[in-house]
Amino acid sequence: MSRQQGVALISVLLVMSLALLLTGAMLRNHRLVVKSTAQQLHQVQLRQLGFAGERWALHLLRSPEMQASRSVNLAQAWARATPPFEVDGGTLDIRVEDLAARFNLSALLTGGQVDALTQQRWVRLLALLPIHSADLENLSASHPGGLTDLSQLRAVPGVDAEVLRRLRPMVALLPKDASLNINTASLPQLMTLDGMTDAMARALVQQRPHTGYRSVQAFVEDPLLAGLELGSHGLGLSSRWFRITVDVAFGQSRVQLVSDVALDAKTRQVSVLQRRFLSSPTSEAL
Repeated sequence: MSRQQGVALISVLLVMSLALLLTGAMLRNHRLVVKSTAQQLHQVQLRQLGFAGERWALHLLRSPEMQASRSVNLAQAWARATPPFEVDGGTLDIRVEDLAARFNLSALLTGGQVDALTQQRWVRLLALLPIHSADLENLSASHPGGLTDLSQLRAVPGVDAEVLRRLRPMVALLPKDASLNINTASLPQLMTLDGMTDAMARALVQQRPHTGYRSVQAFVEDPLLAGLELGSHGLGLSSRWFRITVDVAFGQSRVQLVSDVALDAKTRQVSVLQRRFLSSPTSEAL
C-alpha cells in the first residue's frame, strides 16, 4: 500500500511539473507575441507619421501659388525651411527638393548621339565631385538602354559605394527632355555650365532674384555673366518633379520616408511616383 502511494505521489508530481513547464512555455510565447505585436504597432505608427508628413508636403505642392506660377523658385512655400513638427509624442522633419535642380542623367541615355553641351556639363560635374572614371564620362555607351534606378550605376567599372554616395545628391532620373531649373540649381550645378567660374556661380546663387528669373534669356544675359556667351540649351525655369523627405523620430526609433512626386503638366495635380522607407535615415535615399 505504501509503495502504491509513493508511485501515485510521484505521478502527481510529474504531472504538476509537466503542467508547470507547459504553462511557462505558454507564458513565454505569449510575451513574445505581445512584444512582436507591440513592435508591429510601433512600426505602423512610425509609418503613419511619415505619411502625415508627406500629405503636408503634398498640400504645399498643390497650393494655388504653385498652380498659378509658371516658375518654380526658392521663394515658394515648398522651399522654405520649417522647424520639426511635434506630433503624437514624436517629431517630423520635412524637406522638399526640386529634382530639376539636379543633373538629369536621362539626357545622357538617349540611345543615340548625346549633344555636346550636355556631355560637357556631365564631365564638369564629375570633375567637381571629384570622380575620375572614363566609363562614367561615357555613360551613354555603357548604358544605351537607360537606367531605372541609380543603384544600377554600380555595374559601371570603378563605381563603388563611395562614388555612388557622391553622385546621388547631384543627379536624377527624369524624362529626357527635363531641363535644369536655374531658379533652384545649386552652386555645383551652375558651375557645370560652359565657362562658369566658381566666383560667378557663387555670385549668381547669392544675387539670384528672390522669385527667380523671369526667363532663361534674362539669366544668360545677367550682368554677372557678361562676356560668357552662355547658351540656353537644357536650361529652364520650372519643374514637375520633387522629392519629399520625412524624418520621423518616435521614442528611440527613427524612420525616413522618401517620396518622389510629379506635377501633371496640364492639371497641375500631384501624384506619388515612388515611396521608400529607410530604417536608418540618410541624406539621400538609396
